[in-house]
Amino acid sequence: MRPPKRRRLYLVLACGLCFSAAVALGLAAFSSSLTYFLSPRQLVAKPPPTGQSFRLGGIVQVGSVSTTLSGTTPTTHFAVTDGQAAVNVIYTGVLPDLFREGQGVVAIGSMGPGGVFVADEVLAKHGAAYMPKDVEQALKEAGKWNPKFGPPPAASTWNTMQVKAGS
Repeated sequence: MRPPKRRRLYLVLACGLCFSAAVALGLAAFSSSLTYFLSPRQLVAKPPPTGQSFRLGGIVQVGSVSTTLSGTTPTTHFAVTDGQAAVNVIYTGVLPDLFREGQGVVAIGSMGPGGVFVADEVLAKHGAAYMPKDVEQALKEAGKWNPKFGPPPAASTWNTMQVKAGS
């Protein structure tokens, strides 16, 4: 009776160890591929470490877009705002067709030297009624928009808007 019980115990322990190792490897792979979303206000308040990838969302600040060519590759400098703070962004490559001042944008990249966000990818909103949920939440938290009062305000008015107390 003794040998089969001991063998079964070793088999259960070996299976448990293999399962634990598989779960640990899966969680490690998952955590390294996470990309957090930050609004400009959150980024200014608590910047992540240099080199950590995250998504920056907001509206392209009116008057902030400038493009230069180095060879055949365009480099675009612009600012993303949520109405309370603005972050300068650099993107090298061709921007989406819907990218323009005053439109919603989500940029994926990391912080570079001098507090400039270096974007690897830029996503623009794709319709009049569409707003990314993360951008919508950032606007609500900033006190710039309450959905029960209608559509969000035009991005060109954000810098002159006052946040109402108790909103």
